[in-house]
Order: sequence, then structure tokens, then C-alpha cells
Amino acid sequence: MIKNYIKTAWRNLMHNKSYATLNVVGLAVGVAACLLIFLIIKYETSFDTFHAKKDHTYRVMSVQYNPDGIDYESGVPFPTGASLRLDFPQLKQVASIIKADGTLLSFNDDKTNSIKKFKEDDTYYTEPQFFNVFDFTWLAGDKKTALNDPNTVVLTQTEANKFFGDWKNAIGKTIKLQNKTDLKVTGILNDPPINTDFPLKVVVSYASLKVKGSDYYENINNWTSVYGEHYCFIVMPDNQNIAQFNKQLGGFFKKHVPPGTIKGGMQLQALSDLHYNADVGKYTEGEFSHEKIDAIALIGVFLLVIACVNFINLATAQAVNRSKEVGIRKVLGSTREQLVFQYISETFIITLAAIIIGIAVAFVALPYFNKLLDIQLSTGFLINPQVILFIIVLLIAVTFLAGFYPAMILSGFNPIAALKNKIAASSTSGVSLRRALVVMQFCIAQVLIIGTLVIISQMNYFKNMSLGFAKDAIINVSMPSDSVSLTRINTLHDELLQQPGVKDVSYSFASPSDNSNWNSNFTYDNAAKPANFQANMKWADPEYFKLYGLKMAAGRIYIKTDTIHEIVVNEMLLKKLGVLNPNDAINKSITVQGKKALIVGVVKDFNVTSLKKQIPPVIMACYKDVYQVINVKVQPADMKQTLSSIERIWSGTFPDYVYEYKFLDKKIADFYKSEDQLSQLYKIFAGIAIFISCLGLYGLISFMALQRIKEVGIRKTLGASISSIVYLFSKEFTVLILVAFAISAPVGWYVMHKWLMTFTYRYPFGPGIFIVSILASVIIAWITVGYKALTAALANPIKSLRSE
Repeated sequence: MIKNYIKTAWRNLMHNKSYATLNVVGLAVGVAACLLIFLIIKYETSFDTFHAKKDHTYRVMSVQYNPDGIDYESGVPFPTGASLRLDFPQLKQVASIIKADGTLLSFNDDKTNSIKKFKEDDTYYTEPQFFNVFDFTWLAGDKKTALNDPNTVVLTQTEANKFFGDWKNAIGKTIKLQNKTDLKVTGILNDPPINTDFPLKVVVSYASLKVKGSDYYENINNWTSVYGEHYCFIVMPDNQNIAQFNKQLGGFFKKHVPPGTIKGGMQLQALSDLHYNADVGKYTEGEFSHEKIDAIALIGVFLLVIACVNFINLATAQAVNRSKEVGIRKVLGSTREQLVFQYISETFIITLAAIIIGIAVAFVALPYFNKLLDIQLSTGFLINPQVILFIIVLLIAVTFLAGFYPAMILSGFNPIAALKNKIAASSTSGVSLRRALVVMQFCIAQVLIIGTLVIISQMNYFKNMSLGFAKDAIINVSMPSDSVSLTRINTLHDELLQQPGVKDVSYSFASPSDNSNWNSNFTYDNAAKPANFQANMKWADPEYFKLYGLKMAAGRIYIKTDTIHEIVVNEMLLKKLGVLNPNDAINKSITVQGKKALIVGVVKDFNVTSLKKQIPPVIMACYKDVYQVINVKVQPADMKQTLSSIERIWSGTFPDYVYEYKFLDKKIADFYKSEDQLSQLYKIFAGIAIFISCLGLYGLISFMALQRIKEVGIRKTLGASISSIVYLFSKEFTVLILVAFAISAPVGWYVMHKWLMTFTYRYPFGPGIFIVSILASVIIAWITVGYKALTAALANPIKSLRSE
């Protein structure tokens, strides 16, 4: 019986190839998009779920209370971990970790009898307890003792192979850190999985930081300095109340942080929230928030709904052509249940074909999505049990959603009326439904179009908005900050300026807009206690102002010195202090980093990080010991030669280090990488929604043209023009699209207005977006409908009326 149903279903599909093709193509595209979205969501929600204690692991965050609200900082003071162990003995696992970007590592290569150097961004200092909190696989060494001693290091398998050829030979060998410290290899880790926010490569013992001369030695016991990438993780006992512990952390903060300093505290953040909350910070780039996951999941459902709507529309429209078949089957004894099963079988075959094609499309598109989103989805997804289950559920769901209603319509035909040809398209319970479904399709498509246009407009707004400083044709070159290297920077400065393509050179801790930000407490004008907010420290020489085109609101630029001598502040700092006139701040004192200096100038506000955030208070001063960036403004002409000259001079000045540079405009563009990715996704999915909707329109207009072929013939015979016949077919769909727009416009406005509110600086969301959206939808629909309508209008009326 089932074999007969399938055989009959196949014959029916072959008899209506164009109808079947439209359905298969529409469903295949929808399935491919839905499968890709499922794979993206599955990947993004899998981060750090492989740790056994994941549900009890929390990060301790710093909290700062200021007049504008509450700020959360991922970093905590260095003594936090050790003090938590003493004050809260119930915490069995507490682990501190800090990331050290751009760490120089070198070793003696016995094979080539030379020293090989590498710059490794994924270098971390961790306590041994870190590997009790997190489950990373060890290939060699004892995780309990490998990082107990100073100047010990654990490498991943890939890093060990890079250094020593074979990781099995690495234990006991040494590598040199920053050209000065020998590190003994005491353990080998398996390479971390791709779905972790701890992309460990080189792990140095935290005890190394306590050795005099280390990069953070001066702050290892300092409660007032916070480094944004110094994290502390704890594993909470089963019976511990999180809200209660957060209150206890407030008391812990007050106990250890010197009184009269910044008003703040500490708070826990669940490990499960770390990957999705980019505002606080994490060790990997990119952001895929819960809101974004929900948004693309909803888009996946919408695209599948649109594809199913196409199927229902075309099936109910085609029902009249199959009325005689249904009538004969009923006369011959077929029950309604058998007819429903027959039609569901046809739907199953179409859905199965669509899913097979959709999987192939997804497989081909996967590398593009990996590149677009900077993720690593495996092409071997078909062997994943969750994916297989998803595909099976998709097959059943689509078969039922797309096939059940048309099956009920077909099986419900009166056999006598069907055999007498008294069933017309308008009597198949489908006209109103088809109109409603077309409206639904274009509602979804127009919401996606509106969303895409708003995101693109916001990104363009960012790109064209003034940052308060120059960013074009400027490169940031990393430089060593050890005492010997710092003695050479004046000579390097002069040599670089002698190059024809170099316009200006400056030294600083970071560029004006950079993720490497340094925040500090400060005291203004001999006040009894520090200000109730922190300032962003911009350590830079005086040339920095000219190179970046920073404008002064009052006073002058400070003179060139090796340490803090004079200070420049920004307008925002004075605003938060309640100083309305910038000139009133000149010659007032500021005490910061233990140094007291006079304010000699006020710089106009410039953006320090992403435009998604407000401009913070800024203090600028010379501080030669922390300079780690050479800012070079170059002539755009003959850029290749200029970059080559800079590298040659730099390498001659610092022969023991690795040259590395990045264009500033590229660094700034990376701030909006997540939004750019979202924009590209919306473009793709909006295009797919329009494509599937147009397939449905094309199928419906084809059916309408066939049903009304005699009407068109009579109209032409009576003198109707081609344009009037085209209008006859187009007007109904135009009205439906306008109705869809009336529904989608307020929905699109609400959703995108809510999204724009996450930015400090927002694109002025006006009616232009909606005008473009409706025009695009109407024009695309006209093109789709117009082609078939024109074909019908140009047909010879004699052929259509010959049978009358």
C-alpha cells in the first residue's frame, strides 16, 4: 500500500514538474539557511560547556559606582585570588589568570645553530589551581605541580612542536621570555578546542609575576590598580547562595581596598554568561550575544515558514487541477484518510528532495560562513547526532506544516462536484488564505529589509563620524619596553623622520582609540580624597597631539619629559568634576600614579574605544617607561617602500625582537566586526526571504495566468491593451505588499529602535529607510509578476478561445 502511495506521488510530481521544482527550490533554500543557522547557534552555545564544573564556575568582576551609573570591569586587583582563599575558606578552587599580549619567546635551535623568535599573543600567567577549575587535557606533566614554581611554563602540543619539533622532547627544555627570563617547560597541554574563550598556547606560572623585575611586579600586591585582562575565577560550593555571596564580596572589597579610593565593589559573573557578554570583556574577539542568537534563530524559523507558505499557496492553488483525480478516487472507494496520506506522501518526497539539496547547499556555503563570522564550523556536521536529529525533526515538521492543510483541502472535495468540473480556484478555501500567506511572507521579508538597511546605515554612520582624531595613513608599531630598548628610541625617532614617506613619529602606551586601556584613580586640586570615578590614562609624548590632530580646548600641550611632570585632561573629565570653563582648570593639580603634577592644557574630547561607548574622562602625560607603541604617520604614496624602510630601521634598532605593526584604521574597524558580521547575515537572509517569496509569487501568477487564460483572450478581443492586462495581474499583489508593509513597518521600527539604543551614538532612524524598503519590495514583486503577466498579455487570444 505504502509503495503504491509513493509510486503515485512520484507520478503526480513528474506530471507537474514546474510546480514541483518551485517547491523543491524554495524549500531547499529555506532548509539550507535554517541548517546553517542551526550550526552557527550550536557552535556559539557550545563555548566552555566541556568543563565538569561549568555550572558552579564564576568570574569575579570589579564594579564601579559613578554619577552616570554602574560600570563593570572584567579585571580585578592582583591580590584578589590569594585574599579570597584566606577570607572564604569554603572556596576550594580559586584561580587567577592574566593575558600578556605580544609576548616575545625565543629558543636556541640546535639544528640550525641559531636563535628563533616568536611573538605570541595567546600567552597567559596562571596559578596551578586554574587547571582544577577548567578541564584542559594534559599530554605530559603534572597539572597539580607543573606551575608551582617561578619561571616555569606549560606549552600546548602545537606550540611545543613549533619550538622543539616534537612535543615529546619538550619537557625539561627552556625557552626565553622577553629576551631576559629562562622558562623551564614542565608540562604539555593538548590544543584547546575551538569552542573556548581560553585559547591557551603558552601558560607561564603566576609565581613568575612575583619575581622582582617581572612586568607586573610593582602591582602584584596593589589593590588600587586594575588590569582589564587579569581575571579571577572561583568554583562555588553547591549550597552557596550567589546573591548572598555577592553581598559578602562588597564587604571583602571594603576590607582590602584602601578607604577613600574609588567607590566600588565586586560581583560574580557566571561562566555561562562570559561568552555572550562582550561589554565586560573576554580573552577572545567577537561577540555573539544571547539577543543575536535569538534573532538569527527567529530568522531561521521565519525563512522556513516562508518556504512552507510557498508550498501551501501553490498546493491550494493547484488543488482545482486535481479535483477530477480526487473525485474518481473517492468514487472508487478511497477514504479521506487515504487521500490525506497520499498527499502527505507527495509532500514527503518533495521535502526529502529539498532537504538533500539543502544539505548540499549548506555544505558548499559553510566555508563562506566560516570566513564571514570568523568561526570554525566543521564540514563533517552530518555525522553529529544533534545535527542528524535536527534534520529528521526538520523533515517531519516541514512535511506536516507544508502538507497537512493542502491535504485536507484536496481530500475534502465533493466527488460529484469534482467530476462535473464545478470546483473552481475560488472555491478551494484558498483565496483568502493565499492572500494572507502572501502578506505574511512579505511582512517577514520587509522586516528583514528594514533591519538590514538600519544596520548598514548605522555602520556607515560610524565610519563617517568624526572620532576627534586623525586615523588615516597611521601605523602602530609595537616596540619593546625594557630599559635598554627605551634608551634607543630618540635615535629611532630621528632615523624614521629622515625617511621620505614618514611625516610624523610619536611614542605612547597606546593609540587614541585602543583596547589596551589603562584606568586609574586620581585626586583633583588637592582634594581630601580621590574623585569618585576613574580616568583613562593616555601616556604619550607631546608629538602625539600633532600626529593625531588632537585639538586643544584651553592651555597648551605638556613639555617632553621621561616621567609625569605636566598633565593634559579632556573636557569630559572636567565635566564630571563640575568644572564648566576649561580655563578654570589650568594650573590646578592632579595626583595620579603617586605623582602630583599641574594641568597645563585641556584637550577636546576624542573617542577612546568603540563608538558604542561614551567618551570617558582622560588624563594625558609623558611616561617613558610604559611606552610600547610607535605611532608613525606616513605618506599614502609609495606606501610599500615606506613600510619596508620602517621595518628595516626598526629591526636594526631592536635586533633581538620581532617586528609587528597594524594600521590604525583597521584596528578601529575591528571594533565593529560583530556589527559588520550581523549586517552581512541580514543581507544574506533578507535576500533569501525575498527570493523564496518571489518564487511563490511566480508560481501563483503562473497559476492565475493559466486559470484566466480565456478571460485574457476575451479582454484582448474586446480591445484591452497589454498594459491593462499586466495591471490586472499586478494590482492584487501590489495591494497585498502594501498591506504587508503597513504591518511590518511598526514591527521593524520597534525592533531596530531597540537595537540602536545599545549604541551611544546612533543613526537618526527616519522615514527614508521605510520608503526604500517598500519601494524595493514593490519593484521586486512587479518584476516577478510582470514577466509572467506580460507573457499572458502577449499570448494569441485565438489559441485561448479556440475551444469555445
